[in-house]
Amino acid sequence: MTFGNKLKLLREHNNLTQQDLAEILKVGRPTIAGYETKGKQPDYDKLIILSNYFNVSIDYLLGKTDIKETAEKILEKTKSETIALHRNNGYDDDLPDEARKEIENFKEFIRNKYSKNKIKN
Repeated sequence: MTFGNKLKLLREHNNLTQQDLAEILKVGRPTIAGYETKGKQPDYDKLIILSNYFNVSIDYLLGKTDIKETAEKILEKTKSETIALHRNNGYDDDLPDEARKEIENFKEFIRNKYSKNKIKN
């Protein structure tokens, strides 16, 4: 998908007219039309504004990836999931007690291994 196609899709998804988007970018409406239909691309500063406004990565806008989320958003999501796993101790409640004990033993093994490595380094 081209930059112009993605921009139009994002604009329409957010119920914006070309004029609305032009005002956000502080450009004329014909500039937006040029982005969407004539293969023109904005400068880097405008890409940043678009990325922030639509909450997508610049790579997504430029067609380098199909992943919309920014790295910060992915990192925050991963962090939240990791915290949730730690709160749950990383295993389901339906595991047998023996499996839970093995997990606890392994966690202790890893803690010891890496705390010893920190001392050596």
